[in-house]
Amino acid sequence: MTDRQMEPMALPDRTVSPLERKVQAWSRFRRLMLWMVLVAIAAVVAAIAYLKAQGGPLPIHMLIATIAGVGFTVLIGTGLMGLVFLSAGSGHDQDAADSTKEDR
Repeated sequence: MTDRQMEPMALPDRTVSPLERKVQAWSRFRRLMLWMVLVAIAAVVAAIAYLKAQGGPLPIHMLIATIAGVGFTVLIGTGLMGLVFLSAGSGHDQDAADSTKEDR
């Protein structure tokens, strides 16, 4: 393990205003989704290359289904996971936890 991996995880800076945290969380979410679009494109290219390597013909319907199936699956999975990080980073999770404590 490297020295960086052995360092403790930094806690969020509590001096940052809630609005700034939300802006930072949305910025991080957009950046994450941009990378995930690139990952989805790479996954589609890899799936098409695999199908082509199998030697069978690739009709247009199969290409469209592969692009839609693989691409959207990667984007939906990563989008939902990104929303979890967005919710935690923007303070929505803490707001929900605080509101349930008030009800008790």
